[in-house]
Amino acid sequence: MNKIPKSFVVRSGIVGQSVTALVHDVRRVMEPHTATHLRERRTNRLRDFVMVAGQLGVTHFMIFSRTEKNTNLRICRAPRGPTLTFRIAEYALAKDCLALQKAPKTSELEYRKSPLLVLNNFKQEGKEFKVMTVMLQNMFPSIDVQTMQLSQARRVLLFNYNQDTGMIDVRHYSIGVKTTGVSKSIKRVINTDIPNLGDYEDISDYILKEAVVSESDVEDGPESTVTLAQDYHGRNNRKNDQRAVRLHELGPRMTLELIKVENGMCGGEVLYHRYVKKTSEEIKENERKRQRTEKEKADRRHKQELDVERKKKEKEEHRIRTGGAPREESGAEDNEDEEEEEEEEDDYEEEEDLMGSKSAISFGDEEDEEEEEDEEA
Repeated sequence: MNKIPKSFVVRSGIVGQSVTALVHDVRRVMEPHTATHLRERRTNRLRDFVMVAGQLGVTHFMIFSRTEKNTNLRICRAPRGPTLTFRIAEYALAKDCLALQKAPKTSELEYRKSPLLVLNNFKQEGKEFKVMTVMLQNMFPSIDVQTMQLSQARRVLLFNYNQDTGMIDVRHYSIGVKTTGVSKSIKRVINTDIPNLGDYEDISDYILKEAVVSESDVEDGPESTVTLAQDYHGRNNRKNDQRAVRLHELGPRMTLELIKVENGMCGGEVLYHRYVKKTSEEIKENERKRQRTEKEKADRRHKQELDVERKKKEKEEHRIRTGGAPREESGAEDNEDEEEEEEEEDDYEEEEDLMGSKSAISFGDEEDEEEEEDEEA
């Protein structure tokens, strides 16, 4: 069985109330395999989340940030990259999308399974499209058409690339089916309880009253009509019945512009940049600088490890010389050790705040069987 990808959707820096609401909406989209109630603090840094990501099986990060000019989104593969950086040109919150609908439809049952991913018009030339396609596909569980239950297809997440503008439109819908081939009044009889016919002399009066073609009936064309391969949720949606597919927007909406592709986790070699073009000599020079920086980091880390070993050795020699003196009599060196231990405890407290309780970071895996039983009931 393939490993189910899990995600963290977080903020970076001060983003404001609107972007914070967008973060919560995107977490909703990524359910059930995301940390819906992830606890964040202003002092948290990216490495804090990366530290706990491995323990929780988190594979992807979605990081929202805001500058004076733009709102940005970074999608990263943990722990080694790559990283896609997008500029959010426009966005609308889920509550705004539902407010525009005359009869909005949403249910908690729709979020018990991951959405179906649709990438439209992504077969373009360029390595950035290949990286972006693979990254988006790997953020969601793979689908086995032979064994998949039709009732699990409740939502769809659409990424549509617009060649004219170079933008990516992101839309989130719920999937529903309706009876096809009959008038609106007959649909009402089939899908709901029998209406009150006391005001009519004959059943034909009720049927012919709304026999005119409605907008929804026009949409019941062959391109939107399917034959159900299995029983589907809802009234009278049985196997081999013909139904018309309906999409109801849940939100949020986003319009993204790919700015940069890096081969590391929020860093590393720049594989693609939309606005900055460099010559081969500049690329080689940047690579030499990056390797030199990595070597300096490795040297500092090695030096720190040697210093730690040296202090441990000196501490052991001091203990032997003093004949195993009690801690309170060992002087200033022991006080320094206590301060170091307190600093380590502070670091661990930040990590524990991120981990939280079991209810603070929940991916929904443990409740799947119970939820499926409730849904069947």
